[in-house]
Amino acid sequence: MDTLFILTILIVIGALAFDFINGFHDTANAIATAVSTKALKPRHAIILAAVMNFVGAMTFTGVAKTITKDIVDPFTLHNGSVVILAALLAAIFWNLLTWYYGIPSSSSHAIIGSIAGAAIAAEGLGSLNWAGFGKIAQALIISPILAFVIGYIVYSIFKVVFKGSNLSKTNQRFRLIQIGTAALQSYTHGTNDAQKAMGIITMALIANNYVTTTDIPLWVQISCALAMGLGTSVGGWKIIKTVGGQIMKIRPVNGVAADLTSAAIIFGATYIHLPVSTTHVISSSILGVGSAHRVKGVKWGTAQRMIITWIITLPISATVAGLMYFLLDLIF
Repeated sequence: MDTLFILTILIVIGALAFDFINGFHDTANAIATAVSTKALKPRHAIILAAVMNFVGAMTFTGVAKTITKDIVDPFTLHNGSVVILAALLAAIFWNLLTWYYGIPSSSSHAIIGSIAGAAIAAEGLGSLNWAGFGKIAQALIISPILAFVIGYIVYSIFKVVFKGSNLSKTNQRFRLIQIGTAALQSYTHGTNDAQKAMGIITMALIANNYVTTTDIPLWVQISCALAMGLGTSVGGWKIIKTVGGQIMKIRPVNGVAADLTSAAIIFGATYIHLPVSTTHVISSSILGVGSAHRVKGVKWGTAQRMIITWIITLPISATVAGLMYFLLDLIF
């Protein structure tokens, strides 16, 4: 069997595995607030998230096209199959490691850093599309800052609007609203995160001359949506515990403010075809809401550990991908 074909099959399997892991790794963030406030039972939340992630993944392809062409040029990438496979293996390794320790790390940072690291190992710094990579990096940096600020503002407005309301009745109403915001957040997660694997598979198909455009084949879109949905159905209990309870004590009104904030930012990024880290956006919106509620109520130790992980994810995943490339290059 042709080596190129074998590599392509391995990349498709690896990308779907990455999407599956992303499903239980990142989707946990989307439903964490609803589970922690008991707006939804864990099993019901996971079913809801799985369905909405699938729907979201089938709706858009703009982010996938950005991943395909804006980090490296798949039409000119030398030894592209090995580069992409190395990137996938490195990103999967980092996702599993952070999931094991219950740290809400970014799958987006992991895969983007891994693609860049493997490409640099193969062809040097000149292999990167610096304009496109810079645009993606800006989105990854700015989006959590926006999430923090907007989360702070949204909750501050809630405090004014619902000042003097009966606390018990208000929380009960917001629990019902949270079902809708959890569904919305899971949908927006699907519109952005599932597309990253779609872009990687399409990049491999271009590099190996199976397709000639950056349009996402329908079978790629459906298979990635299914992988994300199945991964979501597994659930990520460790990360739900961290996001839902170890940043701050979340009440229904806090959860709705955080969900609306993060859903708006993620969908806005999808609309302009930019990949963002749903993990960073959701966690930052909770931090913003928590700061508006009561600064001392935020568990800043957990936040600090998360931020350190966010900072080190890209360089570590890039380094692991570079080493993985050299190893795979010897094999293939």
